[in-house]
Amino acid sequence: MKKSHIAALMLIGVLIAYIIATSANYSTYETFATAHSNEGKEFQVVGVLVPDKEQYYNPQEDANRFTFYMTDENKEERKVVYYGPKPRDFEKSEKIVLTGKMQGDEFHASKILLKCPSKYIEDKLDNKGYYAPETTTAAGS
Repeated sequence: MKKSHIAALMLIGVLIAYIIATSANYSTYETFATAHSNEGKEFQVVGVLVPDKEQYYNPQEDANRFTFYMTDENKEERKVVYYGPKPRDFEKSEKIVLTGKMQGDEFHASKILLKCPSKYIEDKLDNKGYYAPETTTAAGS
């Protein structure tokens, strides 16, 4: 076998190993309960902002610390500590995807991805700019 063939096979093997190793990072969304039972392990949790609870961000004190409350898909509410600046239009987000770990009863996020409502459904935002989907009414009402 030629040396170039051997080198090509080794390169292919390294690429396959890299793909397998990084595919472990492609995870599905979990809940706060799963993250709590595996404290210290990183998870992605999807949920919605609790608009009635306190949000705290003081850039003069610490520009890389923002706290808020979120409920996950199982309606479990947790305090979230995000190590970064408060995202723009945060309150208008339809869903929030967090990447991070549980520490005690708090979820410490290293990344936030906001899923904002489509610009085509502006008529479904309430007077504060929060997403308020239509409610169904009885026929004939």
